[in-house]
Amino acid sequence: MKASIVAVQEAIDELEIDKIENIVKKCLDEGIPPLEIIENGVSKGLDIVGKKFETGEYFLAELVMAGEVAKAAMAIIEKKIEPGESRGKGTVILATIEGDLHDIGKNIVGMLLGANGYEIIDLGTDVPPSKILETVKKSNIRLVGLSALLSTTAGKIKEVVDSLAEAGLKDTVKVIIGGAGTSEKMMEEMGADAYGETAIQAVTIFDQLGGEM
Repeated sequence: MKASIVAVQEAIDELEIDKIENIVKKCLDEGIPPLEIIENGVSKGLDIVGKKFETGEYFLAELVMAGEVAKAAMAIIEKKIEPGESRGKGTVILATIEGDLHDIGKNIVGMLLGANGYEIIDLGTDVPPSKILETVKKSNIRLVGLSALLSTTAGKIKEVVDSLAEAGLKDTVKVIIGGAGTSEKMMEEMGADAYGETAIQAVTIFDQLGGEM
């Protein structure tokens, strides 16, 4: 992996908001594609921070600060991403599940989906299952993306899936999960429809599921 990409990871891990802008610009100057900077730099840096939070090495203040560093990086990167040619693909609901205040991964997914023709309803962070269900019913949207950085809160995904099933909507609504606290095994256990290991995979997953509906 290129040293400048590793430097992005380290800047996020070490909470160096004063350095991130120059590091990202250096990556772009070297010709590293914006999506590669996101996937191998920003996302992996956040994964490192998330693991440190779960083990108690980092606390909420560090988690929030890492998010700010990542946002500063994304503010530069998103200007370099070319919008997708296909527009009007539909609308998706995005939310970070209840108990989780982390939003940068969700925001990256929203940015990438928006650049590729989707309208986004972003419910924010710490969103209870009842609000997600209410939004699905009100908007008639059939694609829902749920983010969880912390494995301790990921159980809320099952509550969302169960609430959709109880409302008779499970067969017509697709739930896609992602974030450091999730996994393919968790997708199966929770009854979700798809799992994205990285934010970059989101567009392909949403395109595929949307095309099947």
